[in-house]
Amino acid sequence: MAENVYFYVPNIIGYGRLLLVLLSWFYWRNPPWLIGFYMTSLFLDAINGTVARKLHQTSAFGVWLDLVVDNVGRGMLWSQIYKWGCFVSALEWCVLVCTHTAGAQWKSNYGQAPWLVKNVMSNDCKTPVGLYTAWSLHLLPLWLYAYRSGFLTAHIPVGVVFFVISVLSVGRAMCAAVELYCIWAHIQQMISSDISQKSLLREEKDQKPDLV
Repeated sequence: MAENVYFYVPNIIGYGRLLLVLLSWFYWRNPPWLIGFYMTSLFLDAINGTVARKLHQTSAFGVWLDLVVDNVGRGMLWSQIYKWGCFVSALEWCVLVCTHTAGAQWKSNYGQAPWLVKNVMSNDCKTPVGLYTAWSLHLLPLWLYAYRSGFLTAHIPVGVVFFVISVLSVGRAMCAAVELYCIWAHIQQMISSDISQKSLLREEKDQKPDLV
């Protein structure tokens, strides 16, 4: 009997993460609860891949689900923190559209990419620069929410708060450079595919004998 991918353990964890993100939205005006739910979702995200590999339950659907939950959560934060935050979320969704066709191996297609992109993506983003940009991607919107809600400044010196914002912002800017490259590479791939297809059609047409 075939296994039901929908009920793989890592995918069930993904459903739980989505529920936690929705609970975070519900508790938007209660920073401790939102931060607690959101951080729990991030923790589950961090262990989800390991669980999938240990149980031999990796799947393209699981990869897609993780990315969607990530984008929903970050999009919720960005769009509420700043009016222009929707553009950050839109960039992340564009990248998902450009990379999802590669399935579970989407991070391994950048061997010929520029240095920054290659080093961020290599070893499943487990390099120092990859981890830095990934955690900046995840933590910056949450940190900014905690700052703007007054939660951080009530417990942490303002100087420390802004130092962390600076560090995470640099990492997020590096991530944005990688995202823009992914979009550009996808556009180039589509154009190249179109040109190749049209060339093939022309060759096939030239090879057909003229009808008398």
